[in-house]
Amino acid sequence: MDEAFWDTMYREKDRKWSGNPNPTLVAEVSGLRPGTALDVGCGEGADAIWLAGRGWRVTGVDVSSVALDRAKQHSTEVEWLHLDLAKEPVPGTYDLVSAQYVHFQPKEDMLELHRRIAEAVAPGGTLLIVGHDPQEAHRHAADKPDIPHDIFFGADTLTSLLAQNEWTIEVAETRTLDRPDHRMYDFVFKASRRSA
Repeated sequence: MDEAFWDTMYREKDRKWSGNPNPTLVAEVSGLRPGTALDVGCGEGADAIWLAGRGWRVTGVDVSSVALDRAKQHSTEVEWLHLDLAKEPVPGTYDLVSAQYVHFQPKEDMLELHRRIAEAVAPGGTLLIVGHDPQEAHRHAADKPDIPHDIFFGADTLTSLLAQNEWTIEVAETRTLDRPDHRMYDFVFKASRRSA
């Protein structure tokens, strides 16, 4: 799941996603005071653009240049960066770090990325990570057998990555989302970094 993989996936359609922000992002961030935000794996930019529209100073990062080219067509308010955060450092510290559905192989590198993006949260800031819960593995096995099962993990895995004396865990749970043809299971992890 490298840059070539994601570029190919985005080229398959003129627009891969809906263009709407992720509902969990909207629900969990709406009450926060705007500041600086990092959108990890920003794709075509819907989440970053939504944040910018609510007063956040947003940096959107993605490994796919195809996705970023599309994002740039929709907003000049966001700083769009073409980076592979699995291999490159996180560019700064932020009041909000959001990673929505960032799954890739190998699992050890993916979890290391999540640990490093947590370090990019400024004191008093918020970390929000949403992804496919392990309960999703069975559906993906049927629909997309080429996707490995070990890319799925739960909120408890993220809890174990953070130093307990530095963080307050606000949400760590699995949520269901009913679609017309199936039920999805996502984990939601939200934590605030304690001020120094």
